[in-house]
Amino acid sequence: MSFLQLRGVEKFFGEHRAIKGVNLTIEKGEFVVFVGPSGCGKSTLLRMIAGLTEIDGGELVLDNREITRLPSSKRDLAMVFQSYALYPHMSVYDNMSFALRLAKVDRQTIDEKVQRAARILNLAQYLQRTPRELSGGQRQRVAIGRAIVRAPKVFLFDEPLSNLDAALRGQTRIEIHKLHRDLGATTIYVTHDQVEAMTLADRVVVLRDGQIEQVGTPLELYDRPANRFVAQFIGTPQMNILDTRDLPALDAAVGAPDTHDGFVGLRPETVLMREPGQGRLSGRVELVESLGANTLIYVQVDHPGRAPVQLVADQPTRTGLHPGDLVGIDIAPGAAHLFDREGRALAAPAPRAIPAVTQPATVTP
Repeated sequence: MSFLQLRGVEKFFGEHRAIKGVNLTIEKGEFVVFVGPSGCGKSTLLRMIAGLTEIDGGELVLDNREITRLPSSKRDLAMVFQSYALYPHMSVYDNMSFALRLAKVDRQTIDEKVQRAARILNLAQYLQRTPRELSGGQRQRVAIGRAIVRAPKVFLFDEPLSNLDAALRGQTRIEIHKLHRDLGATTIYVTHDQVEAMTLADRVVVLRDGQIEQVGTPLELYDRPANRFVAQFIGTPQMNILDTRDLPALDAAVGAPDTHDGFVGLRPETVLMREPGQGRLSGRVELVESLGANTLIYVQVDHPGRAPVQLVADQPTRTGLHPGDLVGIDIAPGAAHLFDREGRALAAPAPRAIPAVTQPATVTP
């Protein structure tokens, strides 16, 4: 039996249908991430689960109990907000214990729960400080600790890392992952950052325009996207999507059937640089982005009588290529994703290890 169920959930803002009959089941102990572009409805859906936004249609069931019309305080959920939402005049201890004091929990139990949460989050030495005396990452941990002490059935995170710098975001992401592992709590996490989705989630829910495009594990979505939108949203750098009308030679290069008329998707790591004159395609380097451990190479691919198209290659080595260099291009065998004219997936490669890249002679050792 599913732990949390969304059955035909809908939300209207005036005439606008913001959430369009969402159906979703979440198992106990799962870490589920809602991801999608701005305006897709992910935060609205989370707030509907939390009871902060009214559900206009469908029902919400938690642990065999319908909670669709219950107030947020009765749903046994705890939410961590993007803005931390801490009381600035209260100490860390008082912020974390506030909900328990409102519920008239006895003082000893409150202290035990706060001290336990503080140990888990490495906040024990900060309990008497106020939020203004803390860093952004510490404030976010206090907000998480406030949720932990309530021991809810489901934790809800609404873009909790958006206000942190890149280094702190990475560190806090690790802490959230470890926290979930240690507590084993059911967690729903909203983000627009697909890297967070890929690294944190047991399952990812990709949303667009108020409806679900695909649900699956991070690697299922990466390896077998259901459509062009998911294919390009999941993965950094994003998948190359090329119209076969713009590059007719591509179908033959990837072994697509003669009847294919649509789009070919190629992950950047499957685009292989060769010596000029070698490979199934040829092109000219436009830009090289050296990232240290790997290199992104942007190549213009020419086809007689048509405008050039761009491919991005991601190779796990450094390169001696420069803008203007001619290169040959190969595609890793069996790596192409095929889509029809409406963007639906027709075929995807089987998950596999990516073969080693053969570098052109211009690559430095």
